[in-house]
Amino acid sequence: MGTKFTPLRFFIVEDDPIYTNLVKYVAELDGDLDIHIFKNGKECLNNLHLNPSIISLDYMLSDMNGGEVIKKIKSHNEDIEIIILSGQKEINVAVQLIHSGASDYIEKGDDTKDLLFHTIQRLKHKIGLRKEVEQLKEELSDKYATSIYGNSKAMNPVFKLVNKAAKSNITVSITGETGTGKELVAKTIHYESARRNGNFVAVNVSAIPNELLESELFGYEKGAFTGANMRKPGQFELADGGTLFLDEIAEMDIRLQAKLLRAIQEREVMRIGGTKPIPYDARILVATHRDMAEQVEKGLFREDLYYRLLGLPIELPPLRERGNDVLLLAKQFLKEYCKKNKLPKTTLSNEAKDKLMNYNFPGNVRELKAIVELAIVMCEDDCIGADDIRFNSRRRVESFLSNELTLKEYNEKIIFFYLTKYDNDVLKVAKKLNIGKSTIYRLLKEKSLTE
Repeated sequence: MGTKFTPLRFFIVEDDPIYTNLVKYVAELDGDLDIHIFKNGKECLNNLHLNPSIISLDYMLSDMNGGEVIKKIKSHNEDIEIIILSGQKEINVAVQLIHSGASDYIEKGDDTKDLLFHTIQRLKHKIGLRKEVEQLKEELSDKYATSIYGNSKAMNPVFKLVNKAAKSNITVSITGETGTGKELVAKTIHYESARRNGNFVAVNVSAIPNELLESELFGYEKGAFTGANMRKPGQFELADGGTLFLDEIAEMDIRLQAKLLRAIQEREVMRIGGTKPIPYDARILVATHRDMAEQVEKGLFREDLYYRLLGLPIELPPLRERGNDVLLLAKQFLKEYCKKNKLPKTTLSNEAKDKLMNYNFPGNVRELKAIVELAIVMCEDDCIGADDIRFNSRRRVESFLSNELTLKEYNEKIIFFYLTKYDNDVLKVAKKLNIGKSTIYRLLKEKSLTE
C-alpha cells in the first residue's frame, strides 16, 4: 500500500557514551526517527508512556540487566521492538533474550553500525506492515460492523447456530425481545457467509404502511399507479446475490403474506403493473419479537408461510440473562462511540460497573448502548462514575412488576437472576441476597423435580 508512518519514536538506552553516540548517529541516518536518549533502565521504564516503537537497549546497564528491562517493556506493550546491544558473545544469552521478546541481538564490535542500520530498517518495515493490517481491520470493522459480542453461557447456543447458518443457505428466523440485536445477528450471518460480497438489504415491515409495503418489496412499473413516473425495482431485486432481511415479519398484513409466500416459493417476483416475473437469488432472513406459533393460532399469520420461514430458528436471550456480557458490551460501545466522535479513551469506574450489573435492562442491548453513550456525554473526565449512569426508573419498575407474580414467585425470580449473573455460584448469591445457602439449594431441588 506504500503508506509511510512517521515519525517512529526511538529510545536509546545506553550508559556508554561512545555507543550512545554511535546508535544516535545510525538512527539519524534514517532521517525520520524521533530519538530519545536514556542512561539506565529506570529512566527508560519511567518514560514508556511516550510509546516508543523501537528501543535500542544495552544488555549490561548500571542499574539492571537487559533481561529485566525487556520483561517490563513487554509487560507495558508487547508490540515494542527491542534491539539488544551487548559486549557478550555467548549464544545462550542471545537465545534467551530473543525468547524473552527481543527483536534482535547485536554484538558490540566493528560491524555494529551496519548491523544496527539494517535492523532498524527491517523493524520499521515490520511496524509499517503491522499498522497497515490494523488499519485494514479498522476499515473492515467500520464497513461490516456486525460482530456479536458475549461469552456468557446464554450466548453459546446463539454463536453455534450463527456459525451453522453462515455455512449454509437455509432461511433463518431470529426471535427475541425488542433490543436484543436481531438485525446485528442477521448482518453477522450475511457477512460471514458466501454471500458477503452481495447486498445486505434490510426491510422493517412494521415501519412501512401496508399500502406501500407491496411496492417496496416487489417494485413497480412506470405508470402502474398515480405517481409512478418511473420503474422502481423492489427490495427482492436489490438483494439479488445477497441477503434480504425482513425485520418484524409478524407485523405483515395477512393479505400480503400470500404474495410473499409465492415469491419465496417460486424464487421470482412480479412488479406492480408488470406482466413478466423477475427471478431473484437472495437468501431470506426474518426476525420478530413475537411468538410466531401463537400468531398462527390467532389467525394473524399464515401457517404455510410460518413453516416456510421457520428454517433455522435462533432465539436471542434478553440481556438480563447474559451476566457479565453487560460489561463486555458496555466497553465495546464505549470504544466505538469514542472512536466515532474522536474522543479520548474512556473507562468505567468500579461503581459504574456495579450499577450496570444490578440493572434489569428492559430495553436490552439497545438500552445499554443508549445508557453508555449518554454516560460518555455526562462524564466530566475520562472515567465514567456511577452518577453518570442514568436509567429510566419507571420502565424498570413496570417491567419487573408487569407479570403480577406472587411473592414466592418474585423471590424465585430474583434468586435465579443472580444465579445466572454469577454463574451458579451459590455461596456468592447467598451473600449478595443475605439468605442461607440452604434456601437456594432447596429452590434448585424443587426446580429440578418440576422439570
